[in-house]
Amino acid sequence: MEDYRRIADTIAADITAGRLRPGDRLPPQRRFARDHRIAESTAARVYRELTRRGLVVGEVGRGTFVRAAAPVPGPALAEPAAARIDLELNYPLVASQDTLLAGGLTPLLRPDVLGSALRPCAATGTPAARAAAAALLSRPGWDPDPARVLFAGNGRQGIAAALAALVPPGGRLGVESLTYPVIKAIAARLGITPVPLPLDEHGLRPDGVTDACRATPLHAVYLQPTLHNPLGLTMPPARRAELAATLTRLNLTAVEDRIWSFLTNGPPPLAAFAPDHTVLVDSLSKRLAPGLTAGLILTPPALTDRLTSALRSGAWTATGFALQAATRWITDGTAAVIGQAKRDDAAARQRIAARALTGFTVHADPHAYYCWWRLPDPWRAETFVAAAARRGIAITPAAAFAIGRPAAPGAVRLGLASPPPDTLDHALTTLAAIAHGTPEDTVAE
Repeated sequence: MEDYRRIADTIAADITAGRLRPGDRLPPQRRFARDHRIAESTAARVYRELTRRGLVVGEVGRGTFVRAAAPVPGPALAEPAAARIDLELNYPLVASQDTLLAGGLTPLLRPDVLGSALRPCAATGTPAARAAAAALLSRPGWDPDPARVLFAGNGRQGIAAALAALVPPGGRLGVESLTYPVIKAIAARLGITPVPLPLDEHGLRPDGVTDACRATPLHAVYLQPTLHNPLGLTMPPARRAELAATLTRLNLTAVEDRIWSFLTNGPPPLAAFAPDHTVLVDSLSKRLAPGLTAGLILTPPALTDRLTSALRSGAWTATGFALQAATRWITDGTAAVIGQAKRDDAAARQRIAARALTGFTVHADPHAYYCWWRLPDPWRAETFVAAAARRGIAITPAAAFAIGRPAAPGAVRLGLASPPPDTLDHALTTLAAIAHGTPEDTVAE
């Protein structure tokens, strides 16, 4: 009888050499048996052997497909170097996510549909995409107008387009004194000056915005009112209403970053309180996956042309394929299912962090994928980051989030999303042990 392992070796060699590529479909087992002049039972054993080796995957009702190569260690867009445990990057993935997302992609691969998806896409997308995005952004008591939705390639590009449209080169952008680090890079590339604005336990202080404008007028404000990164703060409705009144009185526009907001059922966005003075930016990178994503922008009607022009001139518009995939994932419920899974995952990871860091001063929302750790004396953030790196753990010092010249607090941000839960537990327990000691202890090791 034909040795099924030898046939499996031949197919494996074709996969290794690239003659069979990831996503290629193997013939049905009956045809495979006929082509190789073997029994159907032998063909079934070949397919089982290839599956056991991790080279193919069977999908009920669809067939058997060549699997993608094993993922490279660490995301391709990683800022940290060769850290073994990465608590800097924060891209959450949950079990069965790939299978769920694949279902939405399959219809796009039909030749008649694919041709449409591969055509150029305008910043306004399609009516179906705008309706889906508006539904995704909606909150109880607030339903945004789909006509106000624009699309970028991702959330960062959406923020960059909003800032390019609102702030001229050399202009001033009000920013929370601790903020998403990429804002500093975007501002530098656009020739914009970030101006630090004060925070309290409720988020951005409206009086701080007023004071900054009195000194020298601001052109816009960037803020994260929901699940602030890195502090985990969520601005209460009363503060949002007060800030909305301040923006209206100063005729100032805010860029509201909502990219992490899917993790919590918080209050309506600032855009609901100040619709004519807020550009809302959201994204599917964290909700779904960074590799095939889209940025969602909700703009006041008076700013639509400026935002559209900025997206087009910056080459920041979404691709047609990504937009059609996103529309399917939203309308078929995939985005909602994955979003709920990530909310559960984030809550579980926060429980791990709470156990591991008991006794320390840690600020975190129980729904967020990150926490802010104020280090005990005598630790400084940079020294602690270096000590963690010697144990193979990458974390982010407070200085990365600070705007302006004042000294950054003695704190670090811990991203909880990337490692497996048991690895996260080990890393946080290790960090706690380091913090219980002194810098001299780690140098002596």
